[in-house]
Amino acid sequence: MSDQETAGPDGPEKANAGGSRKIAILQSSPENGPGSNDSGLFWLGGFKSDMEGSKAVAMADFALKNHRQATRFDYSGHGSSGGKFADGHISLWLKEALEVFDLTDGEQIIIGSSMGGWLALLLNNILQKRSRPRVKALILIAPAVDMTKDLMAEKFSPEQLAELEEKGFVELPSDYDEPYMITRKLIEDGKRHLLFGKPIETRCPVYILQGARDEAVPPDHAIKLLSHIMLDPVSLTMVPDGDHSLSRPKDIELLEKTIRLASGN
Repeated sequence: MSDQETAGPDGPEKANAGGSRKIAILQSSPENGPGSNDSGLFWLGGFKSDMEGSKAVAMADFALKNHRQATRFDYSGHGSSGGKFADGHISLWLKEALEVFDLTDGEQIIIGSSMGGWLALLLNNILQKRSRPRVKALILIAPAVDMTKDLMAEKFSPEQLAELEEKGFVELPSDYDEPYMITRKLIEDGKRHLLFGKPIETRCPVYILQGARDEAVPPDHAIKLLSHIMLDPVSLTMVPDGDHSLSRPKDIELLEKTIRLASGN
């Protein structure tokens, strides 16, 4: 397994107000050559998560055991990558995802968790415009599609909206040591990438995994996404006792089973 660092897709100056921005990447390839067996696995993490999370590591371990290429990385402002979290927004993280995807070989199964599920759909939209998209399937875990609108702005109290307007950011409680800083830039930029309100065409199979006890991305949000994918094969697996993380051993087993299903095994 190799650990790579690449400059951001916009170049150092544009990426971080004149400073450099490095993206940390972990990529493994089968011994007999990239893409020589089954489709590679491409991981897109969630908001303020990193590539050392349990599901991302489990995906990489599965790939290693099954002689597949696996690629994971940290968005700028996340994990081991450079940049400030508060400077991030959907457009920037999507560009980074595209650049890292271009480092892969052969067909890929894109696996997106939470915010990564939204980015997976957006990345797929870009890739499907190419003559060779290289997307075998999408696996979306508690996909937070249009989260800056549906799961953030529309749920803010009048006081939080006023704070966002006055300060340019609002802080929300999180399961991490520090609260989430939601910036006005993040909310405004998110409007450029909204998917709901029109059919979502993926041109590849879609597998949605959702915890029924998920409070961060409620089950009805996954059902809303399901109702928008009308032109392509899509399945929704609801885990009755699952929360947002879906990282218990049996959840990891479900993810691995879904990867095999998406691969046609």
